Amino acid sequence: MFSTRLKCALIAATAATALVAAGCSSNDSDGSKATTTTAAVDHGTMPGMDHGQTGTSAQAATRSDFNDADVTFLQMMYPHHAQAVEMAKLVPTRSQNQELLTLAKAVEAAQTPEMQQITTLLRSFGKPAPSADMGGHAGMDGMMTKDQMAKLESLSGPEFDKLWMQMMIEHHKGAITMANTELAQGSNADSKAMAQAIVSAQQQEIDQMNKMLAQG
Repeated sequence: MFSTRLKCALIAATAATALVAAGCSSNDSDGSKATTTTAAVDHGTMPGMDHGQTGTSAQAATRSDFNDADVTFLQMMYPHHAQAVEMAKLVPTRSQNQELLTLAKAVEAAQTPEMQQITTLLRSFGKPAPSADMGGHAGMDGMMTKDQMAKLESLSGPEFDKLWMQMMIEHHKGAITMANTELAQGSNADSKAMAQAIVSAQQQEIDQMNKMLAQG
């Protein structure tokens, strides 16, 4: 009896193997499509297997046409601009000088969009979004200290106007210094175009403020 059962089991196993082999080599179009579809679904649901999507994300987030000088310039210019915008926002509640009010509005209108451009560029370089934290950039060219900002905030009228312009002139000079470094050492065309725009616009504003201070 044992031999008969063993023989039956061997026959059944052989038949099953033959059926599997036939199924794998089948030219049935429906069967091929089903196998392919199942394989695609299986790979698509496995973590890390969606190479197409991952590749697209990496490509969209990373450029190669930049160097360390570009990154440093953008990372430093962001908090620098943030402080200039903070200073500009103090003017409407502390000054009655129409020319200064107009100038402060122009500073805010120019530098706020540039901050967004800086963020976009850094992300396209595969770098983290920049920080506006002033504390981490003490000693940067043209940056005001907390004590200087506190003093400015405490003033109003002509005293405020004078100190604001003196501080903004120094602030602009620092930005121009950083921009000139970028023009000399950077490689990214977009970063260098921004640097050139900063030099041109902020030098004009320095000249304007110097004239206003000279007029008393």
